[in-house]
Amino acid sequence: MTERCGFVAIIGAPNAGKSTLINRMVGAKVSIVNRKVQTTRINVRGIVMMNDDATQIILIDTPGIFAPKRRLDRAMVAAAWNGEADADITALLIDASKEGFDKDTRALLDTIEKRFKDGSVGERKIILLLNKIDQMPADQLLKISAELNDRIPFTATFMISGLKGRGVQDVLDWVSKNIPEGPHHYPGDQLSDLSERLLAAEITREKIYDNLHQELPYAATVETEKWESFDDGSVKISQVIYLAREAHKPIVLGKGGSRLKAIGMQSRKELETLLECKVHLKLFVKVKENWMDDPERYSIWGLDPGA
Repeated sequence: MTERCGFVAIIGAPNAGKSTLINRMVGAKVSIVNRKVQTTRINVRGIVMMNDDATQIILIDTPGIFAPKRRLDRAMVAAAWNGEADADITALLIDASKEGFDKDTRALLDTIEKRFKDGSVGERKIILLLNKIDQMPADQLLKISAELNDRIPFTATFMISGLKGRGVQDVLDWVSKNIPEGPHHYPGDQLSDLSERLLAAEITREKIYDNLHQELPYAATVETEKWESFDDGSVKISQVIYLAREAHKPIVLGKGGSRLKAIGMQSRKELETLLECKVHLKLFVKVKENWMDDPERYSIWGLDPGA
């Protein structure tokens, strides 16, 4: 069977469900998921093998595209558009469960429509994925699909539920037939391009969001500082949670350190499942007011601080 390999960029407004969809497509967790907007900060690549491993689909989970206000925001949005520009196929993911579109979705649609009109899309295929279809009646979904296809000449349209898996295989089947012929970029058993250190940091950041919800300051990040492997197969991971303000520290620590302990326990359990070994996780909380302007952070995430 002829080998095929191609990149598919999943773009959309914050909280459209991009990470959930990619995790579903890959069949494993490669990108963190949370209700909080702008959770994804980097372009995460998930890898799907199909057609008896003859076809390799590389899915790019991009940060949500929104109106940036800060330096980090601008770098995230730039990373999303860079990921889209590098792809063979662009998949626009729209949350179809909402009445009308929010301002981020409207702005994104305006941008894509403009790019079609000025010819900057080129030969790249752009497909429409209407997500969360289980939350909307069929006639409303058909209306949304017709309206969007009148505005933008999508190559194909799919109605899906990334959370429940409905329609997802149809998308993968279509993509597998429409990516270019060529050699694979990654080993067949690799699920993501994220290093274990960065994936571990992302898992802990997810657990911070899960535990703090609206209390969490957006200016929080996690860095894996040390990774030690032992003869018994276990690993010791030391991570630092960086906060932008001293006032945020007690929020993350909780009374008597209870919140930090809960975050560590949840992260450790998930890491043990992912790594398939015993994990000793040590978490430290530090205040670094200017971490969002630190070029080293951007380098770790593959972001351009000058974007």
